[in-house]
Amino acid sequence: MIPERFAPILAELAPLTDRFRSAGKRLYLVGGTVRDLLIDRLSDDRDYDATTDALPGEIKACLEGWADAIWTQGEKFGTIGAKKGDRIYEITTHRAEVYLEDSRKPAVTFASEIEVDLSRRDFTVNAMALELTSESPTLVDPFGGAADLATRTLRTPLAPEISFSDDPLRMLRAARFIAGYQLQPQPELVAAVRAMYARLAIVSAERVRDELDKLMVVDHPADGLYFLVDTGLAGEFLPELPAMRLEQDPIHRHKDVLTHTIAVVENVTRDFPGEYDFRRTRLAALLHDVGKPRTRGYLKGKGVTFHHHEVVGARMARTRLQALRYSNDDVDAITELVALHLRFHGYEAGWTDSAVRRYVHDAGPLLAELNVLTRCDCTTRNEKKAVMLSRRMDDLELRIAQLAAQEEMKAIRPEMDGSQVMAHLGLTPGPAVGTAMKFLLEVRLEEGILGDEAIRNRLASWWRTHGE
Repeated sequence: MIPERFAPILAELAPLTDRFRSAGKRLYLVGGTVRDLLIDRLSDDRDYDATTDALPGEIKACLEGWADAIWTQGEKFGTIGAKKGDRIYEITTHRAEVYLEDSRKPAVTFASEIEVDLSRRDFTVNAMALELTSESPTLVDPFGGAADLATRTLRTPLAPEISFSDDPLRMLRAARFIAGYQLQPQPELVAAVRAMYARLAIVSAERVRDELDKLMVVDHPADGLYFLVDTGLAGEFLPELPAMRLEQDPIHRHKDVLTHTIAVVENVTRDFPGEYDFRRTRLAALLHDVGKPRTRGYLKGKGVTFHHHEVVGARMARTRLQALRYSNDDVDAITELVALHLRFHGYEAGWTDSAVRRYVHDAGPLLAELNVLTRCDCTTRNEKKAVMLSRRMDDLELRIAQLAAQEEMKAIRPEMDGSQVMAHLGLTPGPAVGTAMKFLLEVRLEEGILGDEAIRNRLASWWRTHGE
């Protein structure tokens, strides 16, 4: 019996269902919608995936006159996309898709039976369908996906070696379902990933990146991240992660940087006040200590400083993010957060006005993300130390707010611009103007806003001593 909570979904899909039924075709709701309906976890901003025995041309005929827009970029793979109101629909002819041995793109053949289509899906919890065109909605579950949801079991419909050979990205996707749905992978699945992880190399960096992003935004990604490391899969696309295991953390004194890193990722939640990019901050948390294995000389008194650790870590983070084809905006933002994540600890003497200005200036538009990352970087079990660090962060945020009430803090700039400097000193464009602007910025950071007359006098005095 279909639960009552299915009724609004069935009603919303009824006009589309009628079109396929009238055409003598079957229509099945598949994928995450069915899974999430069963566990009452369906989001309001959902899209719909469906499969049908209709061929692509027949799908288009059923959609015409109903959909607000139709697109056919995926037609050669059997998929027709449509938009109705705010909903996106993807309707695909039953298919079996297989990745050839060295191919990054699937070879697609159409199938006539829903069971064949479901057998080629990634996991049993996703290999269920709800037939909409039958006399009454019917759950099609040939591989026991509903039972696996109830017992929190992660299995593949066919042997895992077949499933992961068909699409190696499924090995990475397993981490997301382990973490996001608290599923326990079957031993056979784990063994297959350990034997086949190198096959991930045929999957495009963009698909790997997108799947990593999905893992990073589940509420508790820790189990998924440990799965990636324990199976060897992380070494294929994020080798810095397993390199952290058993590496001692010289700053926080953890014996295992990986354990600390995953704890920091878990600490980053959506619950902190203010606006910050949750996904980027999570990724920065994942990469914030990638430089530690390279800067272990800090432990041996070889002069490795916070700054050296930040520089090495930022460089490594940038290289990895670029390899995964992250956008330039993502690369720049996450790299900057990695480079700045220890900056807070450089002001242990206290938050003078100058220190606050420098911290805010260095963070720039990433201030909210940096504050969240800094708070979450505290994973000590020493309750007294944790409270002390939290209070220091509270003090910093209070000092920022106090200064912001007195002067512009969002974009700290010199009190004079380049044109004013040239007019005041009688200069033409050139390096001397840049040198003067650096002096003015230093004054702004150290002393705040002096006022027009005072800053002009200070500049003139400085120029008499340092000018060319």
